[in-house]
Amino acid sequence: MKKSLFVLLTGWMLCAPVYSGTVWQAVMVESNEVPATGSPATGFSLVSLSGNMLSVHVDWTGLIGGTPAAAHIHCCAAPGVNVGVAVGFPNFPTTLSGTYDGVFDLLDPNIYTAAFRNGFGGGTAAGAEAALLAGLDAGLAYTNIHNSVFPGGEIRGLLVSAPEPASMLLISGGLIGLVWARRRAQRG
Repeated sequence: MKKSLFVLLTGWMLCAPVYSGTVWQAVMVESNEVPATGSPATGFSLVSLSGNMLSVHVDWTGLIGGTPAAAHIHCCAAPGVNVGVAVGFPNFPTTLSGTYDGVFDLLDPNIYTAAFRNGFGGGTAAGAEAALLAGLDAGLAYTNIHNSVFPGGEIRGLLVSAPEPASMLLISGGLIGLVWARRRAQRG
């Protein structure tokens, strides 16, 4: 019976719902820029999807190239390759350190640059949404912050899948159960 509980918990862990593609995060540093900038600045981006709404949160500190002129999600190219802007962040604060929050309706054609909407999205917002989400899921998108000294970007971060909090709770619960079952099996 103890062994079957262990097998059941292990099987549950292997089948437990894991990241479903709705949260991406990036650590932004100078070495991710192409070419690297040598800046000591750092940042963090969190991008999440709920229905057709994309929420963006960016924290950054220590920019040395001047206040931000722009910040964006770029898509869709392999890591280490520069690619055009997919979605710009309007009203991005012009501070050397700060935070930004924005919410974007992915079915609004105006949130995409014309180059992205036409080049990757086939000219439609629905196509641009599909291309952006596919790029995010494939690790082909990044966020960065541009300024006057670094017009190509001072810091950049590759957006990668992040486990959803609910999935992390399920996984943690499964691990606790697994440890408990192993301890019981060792005692008995």
